[in-house]
Amino acid sequence: QVQLVESGGGLVQAGGSLRLSCAASGRTFSSYAMGWFRQAPGKEREFVAAVSWSGGSTYYADSVKGRFTISRDNAKNTAYLQMNSLKPEDTAVYYCAAGSRPGMHRYEYNYWGQGTQVTVSS
Repeated sequence: QVQLVESGGGLVQAGGSLRLSCAASGRTFSSYAMGWFRQAPGKEREFVAAVSWSGGSTYYADSVKGRFTISRDNAKNTAYLQMNSLKPEDTAVYYCAAGSRPGMHRYEYNYWGQGTQVTVSS
């Protein structure tokens, strides 16, 4: 079993940057693909980015491609989401998740963190 804890959220002005972290417990972190999702008020939780277990493959939603970067450090049991050029529409609760493959769908992930709020002001 894997427990995930996100951190790094906050309030930032449009055009600014934030780096989210997802710390995982357990010795099997490196065997899981990791994903980031987000949920804005009144909207469905949506895919943001995913990374394979090795970090060698990454995937992004079109809305964040070129602005966000997902990465991981298996030695530290941590995944990251670097968010640049933030826009007000990026405002949401951001969740990290662990699964068997770096998919774009929620059902592909078995473990979820509690989420961290990101607010981008205009």
